[in-house]
Amino acid sequence: MRATRRQVLLGTTAVAAAAAMPKIEFARAADQTTIEWWHISQNDPGLTAFQDAANAYMADHPDVKINVTVLANEDFKAKLATVMQGGSGVPDMFQSWGGGVLYQYADAGLVRDITADLAKDDWGTTFNPAALGLYANNGKNYGVPWDMGIVGMWYNKSLFTKAGIDAPPTTWDELLDDVKKLQAAKITPIAVGEGDKWPGHFWWVYQAIRMGGKSAFDAAYTRKGKFTDQPFIDAGKNLKALIDLKPFQDGFLAATYNEADTYMANGNAAMELMGQWLPGNQKALAENKTGLGDDLGFFPFPGVDGGAGQPTDVLGGCDGFAFSAKAPDAALDFARYITARKVQTDMAGNGVAVLPTVNGADSAIDDPNLKAVAEALKSATYLQLYYDQFLPPAVGGVVNDATQQLFAGTASPEEIAQTIEDSAAQELAS
Repeated sequence: MRATRRQVLLGTTAVAAAAAMPKIEFARAADQTTIEWWHISQNDPGLTAFQDAANAYMADHPDVKINVTVLANEDFKAKLATVMQGGSGVPDMFQSWGGGVLYQYADAGLVRDITADLAKDDWGTTFNPAALGLYANNGKNYGVPWDMGIVGMWYNKSLFTKAGIDAPPTTWDELLDDVKKLQAAKITPIAVGEGDKWPGHFWWVYQAIRMGGKSAFDAAYTRKGKFTDQPFIDAGKNLKALIDLKPFQDGFLAATYNEADTYMANGNAAMELMGQWLPGNQKALAENKTGLGDDLGFFPFPGVDGGAGQPTDVLGGCDGFAFSAKAPDAALDFARYITARKVQTDMAGNGVAVLPTVNGADSAIDDPNLKAVAEALKSATYLQLYYDQFLPPAVGGVVNDATQQLFAGTASPEEIAQTIEDSAAQELAS
């Protein structure tokens, strides 16, 4: 039977969450409504922009106090799961990617149904429908999207030129050849923060998308197929061919995402597979605080010969916000404010909302790389939400763990597929 309600919230044992950054406190009136807001934008421009938005809202609403807590990605996931399971300390408004994790919180009655709120004054019609749809299940909405996009290959143009690579690869075989050229030129081909696990899961999922397309995932998810079907085995074999080349920076198995991003931002690696947020994050992390500048380029994840998927099938999703079941109405009003077209346009202009989800706000995008991401998203034949968010928490956690084992060389492609299938068979069974 598919797991439901509180028992699903920690399908794998959650590690103790790291302590949250100090909350920003403001003078409190006796009749104030307090909103606890958790997000994961640790670096500027998002860190400051989100705090500025909270400050602006509080200035206009002196009866509202917003406590902002900022957490690292994995710490956030673990801490949210812990408070959800415990039933206390749940933030009123929090980071969400939609998909299966959010749906199971909804099944457990832990998040607020905002369907009526979206209908009021046609708030829901202001969003990109596909983005908003990731926060809807069984005809009900549980969150709003903030930023959307896709995962793709980011590269250092100067390092490619130094290695004699004239153009980005369009096929997997070409990418493997380029890795060898970069190594011959004494350049680290790829940065990855596999200590956080989810960056490596991008590589395996993209291979599964290329080898099996939408049909393979849908079959495995609905239990008409399995995660041990050939496309998933082949995905692991293709990825292992890359891993066997040893293309990653020293210490990649323990490195965090930010550490890997910093490594590339400072010109030490030629490529990184990452989402649309990478340019902004690298600017914040680079020693020069500007990143690679014009040397940074983007290309879609390469096509793979023999696969059922299309080169225009993409991995991606949304960043957004969901609300606890007991969230005050003021939390929804603040969400209306922060997703207003003017606010989103301003934040798109300074790189906070990389690809904004509010209609018309994308007019502020002028970065050529982000325009390339937007074009790839627009022409996508299939958009697959990250497995660790689409799948139930237990299965998503197993995908990340198993993928890390492949990167570490402690499990074979067949073994990781079986590990994922064993979890799916338990959690997805009807």
